[in-house]
Amino acid sequence: MQKIKSLMARQGLKSPQESMADLSPVENLRIPSTEEMRELRQQPIDPQAEQEIIDSIEEVYFSNDSFDMVRHELEKLPPELNLQELEEYRDKLKRQQAAVSKRVADLILEKQPSYVKELERVTALQANLQLAAVICTNARRQLRVSKEEFTEASLGLLANQRRRQLLTGLLKSLRTIKTLQRTDVRLSEMLEEEDYPGAIQLCLECQKAASTFKHYSCISELNSKLQDTLEQIEEQLDVALSRTCKHFDVLHYTKVQKAYTLLGKTQTAMDQLHMHFTQAIHNTVFQVVLGYVELCAGNADTKFQKMQYKDLCTHITLDSYIPCLTDLCKALWEVMLSYHRTMQWHEEHDKQKTVPSQDDAAGEPDELTVDRSYVKKKLEHGLTRIWQDVQLKVKVYILGTDMSNFKYDDFIVVLDVISRLMQVGEEFCGSKSEVLQESIKRQSVNYFKNYHRARLEELRMFLENETWELCPVKSNFNIAQLHEFKFMGQCRSPSISPSRQAASSAGPALEELSLFQQYHQDGNPFEMHTEHKEEETEDVLASNGYESDELEKSVYQDYDSDSDVPDELKQDYVDEQTGDAPLKSVSRETIRSKKKSDYNLSKASAPILTNTTLNVIRLVGKYMQMMNILKPIAFDVIHCVSQLFDYYLYAVYTFFGRNDMYESSGLGLISSRLRTTLNRIQESLIDMDPVGENAGVHGPPEDRKEKVPSPHLSQMVILTDSGTLYGLAQRVVATESLVFLAEQFESLQSHLDTMMPAAKKPFLQQFYSQTVSTASELRKPIYWIVAAKAIDYEQMLLMMAGVKWDIKEIMSQHNVYVDVLLKEFEQFNKRLGDVSRHVRIPLPVSNVLWEHCIRLANRTLVEGYANVKKCSNEGRALMQLDFQQFLMKLEKLTDLRPIPDKEFVETYIKAYYLTENDMEQFIKNHREYSMKQLANLVNVCLGSHINKKARQKLLAAIDDIDRPKR
Repeated sequence: MQKIKSLMARQGLKSPQESMADLSPVENLRIPSTEEMRELRQQPIDPQAEQEIIDSIEEVYFSNDSFDMVRHELEKLPPELNLQELEEYRDKLKRQQAAVSKRVADLILEKQPSYVKELERVTALQANLQLAAVICTNARRQLRVSKEEFTEASLGLLANQRRRQLLTGLLKSLRTIKTLQRTDVRLSEMLEEEDYPGAIQLCLECQKAASTFKHYSCISELNSKLQDTLEQIEEQLDVALSRTCKHFDVLHYTKVQKAYTLLGKTQTAMDQLHMHFTQAIHNTVFQVVLGYVELCAGNADTKFQKMQYKDLCTHITLDSYIPCLTDLCKALWEVMLSYHRTMQWHEEHDKQKTVPSQDDAAGEPDELTVDRSYVKKKLEHGLTRIWQDVQLKVKVYILGTDMSNFKYDDFIVVLDVISRLMQVGEEFCGSKSEVLQESIKRQSVNYFKNYHRARLEELRMFLENETWELCPVKSNFNIAQLHEFKFMGQCRSPSISPSRQAASSAGPALEELSLFQQYHQDGNPFEMHTEHKEEETEDVLASNGYESDELEKSVYQDYDSDSDVPDELKQDYVDEQTGDAPLKSVSRETIRSKKKSDYNLSKASAPILTNTTLNVIRLVGKYMQMMNILKPIAFDVIHCVSQLFDYYLYAVYTFFGRNDMYESSGLGLISSRLRTTLNRIQESLIDMDPVGENAGVHGPPEDRKEKVPSPHLSQMVILTDSGTLYGLAQRVVATESLVFLAEQFESLQSHLDTMMPAAKKPFLQQFYSQTVSTASELRKPIYWIVAAKAIDYEQMLLMMAGVKWDIKEIMSQHNVYVDVLLKEFEQFNKRLGDVSRHVRIPLPVSNVLWEHCIRLANRTLVEGYANVKKCSNEGRALMQLDFQQFLMKLEKLTDLRPIPDKEFVETYIKAYYLTENDMEQFIKNHREYSMKQLANLVNVCLGSHINKKARQKLLAAIDDIDRPKR
């Protein structure tokens, strides 16, 4: 069907007869003639059969116009032709051709009415076109007539009128050009007045007017001149912008910003502003440092101006270091304050622009919004950048000088200034100032190591020259009264520097304001430090010589009169000259008034401490002050603080408590915790070979540099005089000053804990639990030596050896050795009273002394009883009588209850009456007795109620107990 349609389209709208005549020869062969068509139409054909014939035609016949049907059929012929088959195939093709021809003819006849109708429309269109041609011809003729009749005079009038209008416009233009020529004078005047917005506005208007008349040759020179003037204005505007970096002025900055807005260079102005701030920081620090270097150098020929800033910082002298640092921070503060006020200006400016634009927000140009957003982000980003530049400049200055030899108060000033600068940085951009912290930490660690080493050597010197005399202080003495601890009273937060403390003391209103709010208009936060130091009258480096300090005069009291002895201590001892009452160590009323704390004294009792103790406390205050200002080295400082306490504790033990004879008594005088602490201090802190003979044995020089030689007791301290109870006064002052020092450390624990890094807090806890808490444990070994020498226990043993114990009758009178022993105790009590008149003996000390003496006496009694060769039941009863007499008299001398080792003696005496089996069990359970004492017990019982066989068995049991110890 497509083939047929394309054929019809190619032939055009023709009658069926014409169409049949125009067919090509080839196609004429395919289409039947008229007669054939008539015959075909006359033949009745079933429509369904006709459709089947058409459907049987190959698809290739309908493919395209270029299809060659003849060639296609010829190519399909088989190699060997069969006439009958060819005729049958030819008939099939004829039937297909006839069906197609009939279908085409039917279609042509069906469309013939439409063809006729369209042909009529074409004929009507041709007639209309001929009418249009006639109308156009008439119109052209009439136009030609109108042109000939229009006069040239009318056109001339119009031309003259137009020329007049042009000349009028030219006159106005010339007047404008004349005005433009005179604007350069006004522009110069406005620039001198710093009216940058007005000058730019005028210049832009002139440029706009000049661009309007650029077709005039005289304008080109004027336009170039205006462009040069505008560039000159921009240069002056940039200079004016740079001036705001050091001294911000609202009116001046408003003019500059308005001028840049008129130029449409708001973003460029912000870029330039940050560049100027960076340059201002560099120029400022360089000029400040250069001024001090040239001032200190005098007439030196060195060309400092050509030096780099880093090299210039190394030429700062120690005397000018702090003033230069202060001026440096003041100058940098001015730059940062200007930047801060610049940000405030933009914030307020944006608010003013935003409020009226809320009604017509839609009308606000997008460009303005973009500019504001850019400026805001640029300023916020610039905060960190500006502060980073400040940190780097100050860091170079800090590290340019070796501060290890600075005085303590000078170094504290440096720390204070840097702490204030870090506070400025935190308020400026929320920075933690890592660069500054790292640089000041390096200097602080370096300084502190040298300082601490010198202080340890100084402490050793003090200890070796200490006579352990009581330093008289008032009963209400507190470390908070010392200048070194004033910072703790002025601030609760450990992070506040001394200068900030001075600011906080000015009033609560200032505490709520930031530094930028306090010094918004005038003043400088770095000026407060100087004022604070001027108010300080005490030399914070004074570690001795308290007479020079006004505050110390109020702390210490005169020690010449007898009023230094507290009333309660006077009451503790009855005047021995009266003899009316037995001597007692401490009254019962005193015991009841005492509280749980060893050192919770009444107001009348002053703390026991020495000059060296005060020196250590002062050092701790200085260390804490440094740690308070600079937290990054908190652990190093606390470690050094612990070394001060360790060395003091070790010195007291070495001077008064080390005695191998009494340490081996087996009474557990030194606890395992205390022994571990002492060993740790000796290994980590004490240089056992200060001369250097065995330096290789005790470790490398780096380790030995951290150690201090063991101190030696002053020769002025006599510990061998029995009249002074073997230096009891000095022992009490030394030991109790250590306990007092430990209690001060306990009171500072919470403050130290807040400053200690979280990862290092276990060290602090271990220091307190293993070292500070062991201070009071030193009382036992130190006072044991006094107790061991104060009473002649050997004489008592000799007297006991002369007593006959195998008596046959019960005695009613005790032996003489008991009276001798009690006399010794009374003499001891008297000498104790003599000592207390010079040095107050606290109740815990008195109790420890009495406990030691009684314990030694009881053990001497047991040892004496163990030396008995023969003993009867009556002799054992006499032993009990002697011991009961001793206890009765002893209880009148002391209020110590219960009597130490009372059961130790009683149990040993009563063991004489035990049977064989009970004796064996007794030997196994009571290992507190020595092998000699147990063996004597068995030997004495032989013959009374224990036979030889039982004796051998019991001695074997004793030997079994002793064997694991060997």
